[in-house]
Amino acid sequence: MPERRLVSGQPRLDAILGGGLIDPSVTLIAGLPGSGKTVLAQQYAFANGTDQRPAIYLSTVAEPLSKILYFGEALSFFDPGRVGRSVLFEDLGGELDDNGLTGVLDHITDLVAKQPCSLLIIDSFRALRYRAVGEREFEGFVHQLAGRLAATGTMALWLGEYRRDELEGCPEFAVADAAVLLATEDAGQRDSRALRVLKLRGSDFRSGAHAYRIESSGIRVFPRLSDVGAGSYELSERRATSGIAALDMLVGDGYWPGSATLVIGPSGSGKTVMGLQFIYGGARLGEPGVYASMQENRVQLERMVAGFGWDVDEPMAVLRCDSPNDIYIDEWYYDLLDTIESTGARRLVIDSLGDLAAACPDEKRFREFVYALLNHCSRAGISVLLTFESAELYGHTSLSERGVSHLSDNVILLQYLRDGASGGRALTVLKTRASRHIPQARQFEITHDGISIRAPFDPV
Repeated sequence: MPERRLVSGQPRLDAILGGGLIDPSVTLIAGLPGSGKTVLAQQYAFANGTDQRPAIYLSTVAEPLSKILYFGEALSFFDPGRVGRSVLFEDLGGELDDNGLTGVLDHITDLVAKQPCSLLIIDSFRALRYRAVGEREFEGFVHQLAGRLAATGTMALWLGEYRRDELEGCPEFAVADAAVLLATEDAGQRDSRALRVLKLRGSDFRSGAHAYRIESSGIRVFPRLSDVGAGSYELSERRATSGIAALDMLVGDGYWPGSATLVIGPSGSGKTVMGLQFIYGGARLGEPGVYASMQENRVQLERMVAGFGWDVDEPMAVLRCDSPNDIYIDEWYYDLLDTIESTGARRLVIDSLGDLAAACPDEKRFREFVYALLNHCSRAGISVLLTFESAELYGHTSLSERGVSHLSDNVILLQYLRDGASGGRALTVLKTRASRHIPQARQFEITHDGISIRAPFDPV
């Protein structure tokens, strides 16, 4: 018999859970107040409740049922017309006050016996602990309730205000078949929300912290981007032009499809211009591209594009401008992936790596993210150009590009030249993978047409 799964209404969350929560089971949703437990539970209720097998939502004493309903109506998936039919709400507060945990246990048993349900939610489960006469009574209640739900094949979500370090000694955590933790984590100057699957009996799941946001549509999850790069794939032999004829010659007739090119240089050296030429050079050949900027706002970027004579409204060239100050890196990736898929993009520019790293919680996570991103693009045959701003204006004693050069197929260095009273610029192709290249410094200028590469640079 195929394994049944309880879906959340959001495919990305279900993917983290290996296809969804195993149904039937007991799942503990843990998190401090404000972490989104009630929102997530209501998502499950409206995604699964039917008139024949409704979802039953039981509030206890932590939050009044009227308040749960009032704030629930602000959510886009909350359908008042289904309340009382496919989604049933009930307050256990009176039963708890009159008859304690024994009364609650009997009431829930009678409820699921009379009305088979798709899902039973108890919010807040932890609040029941404070009505127990000692720890022994609460432990007995937890085990009896879990046993009766299992006997009736009832799928249950237990919501509770727990920190991760509190869960280990809780009987409800031990009894639960699955546990999901919603938490707010410190990310330097700002906080970020992270969802973790602590356990999921009988199923594989994606480990680690997965970013999420609470929106009017409910909880929106962004699975942690992690790619081992397994499996083989085929790529076209047709080279992708850089948009600069002389540069194509230096890197061996252009970039391989699916390759990653890292452009390193100080501020104002031409990195953004090179990226735009790559995108608009492809657009002229009918190859859609996406330029993802964290360096420029849209007004500045469009002014630059128009200044070089390119069409701001070119349908083959999509400009994305995001601030690095308030993004989750995985959210940014999934939004970018949606743009790439909707446009059929074959080229991608990320300007810049330094700003992208600022959105990462740590250096290790940043390198893991870039590795996964480049692997995805390589398999899809999408050629990527990454920019990185260096601190050294004239000479480079090291490539302080956060350890990304080894992941790049091509590395291009831009720098300023000391030439008497006037300054100049030089370009050097430091590396190309699976291709010949000319590692000779060349002078270049930024003209009204973009980058124009001149004669080799003679330092003597």
